[in-house]
Amino acid sequence: MLKHIKNHPLFWPTKLFLKRLAKKELWVRTEVDINTTIYGGWEFCPDFIADDSIIYSLGVGNDIEFDVLLIQNFQSLVHAFDPTPYAMEWIDNQILPNNFKFHPWAVSGKNGILRMYQRVNRKGQQSRVMWTAVTDQLDDVDAIEVEKYSLQTIMDKLGNKKIDLLKMDVEGSEYEIIDTILDMKFKPSQLLVEFHHRFSGIGLKKTVNTISNLREVGYKIFAVSKTGREISFIYKA
Repeated sequence: MLKHIKNHPLFWPTKLFLKRLAKKELWVRTEVDINTTIYGGWEFCPDFIADDSIIYSLGVGNDIEFDVLLIQNFQSLVHAFDPTPYAMEWIDNQILPNNFKFHPWAVSGKNGILRMYQRVNRKGQQSRVMWTAVTDQLDDVDAIEVEKYSLQTIMDKLGNKKIDLLKMDVEGSEYEIIDTILDMKFKPSQLLVEFHHRFSGIGLKKTVNTISNLREVGYKIFAVSKTGREISFIYKA
């Protein structure tokens, strides 16, 4: 029954509208009208993707549909990043295309060691797949420590002078990563970001400020997902 309701064309627009009224989601809309397509739930502009494009995909978990479709349809090079135990084990059991390069690193605002925690759902159950550096829990006995690098450091390590598309699903770490992008000389041409303002300790205002900062340096919104949390930007300096 619930699945049938969710498939109704008015379900997601209504749900998003009510969440916006309750100040739980952003009042944002597209600012530029460009050609888009959706792979694996992520909306991007295909007009600026080619076989020499460099894609950075932050956050793998157990889903690389977006990455594989980009490789299949554009022959682009995809660098995927995820330092979590589940993702590394899952990747080891996949048949991967040649242009898919996996790196077991966390992407962050600076280099060092990052402490990560398993996400806990509303029922108090830990997720095997999703990990976050954002936590308000007192007991960190189950935390793991992973290598973290800034975006610029990773570009230098991989010898990349540009990023044509950067996809971020990093469970709350997107804010500090975006802060570093603001000062980069060569900014990613497209940003696809899932914002996590629903996390306690983050809040809606932080996302509002982050989007404002992106606009100030030349990014424009060209797509907003049905949940209102995934937003696609294009660099229009």
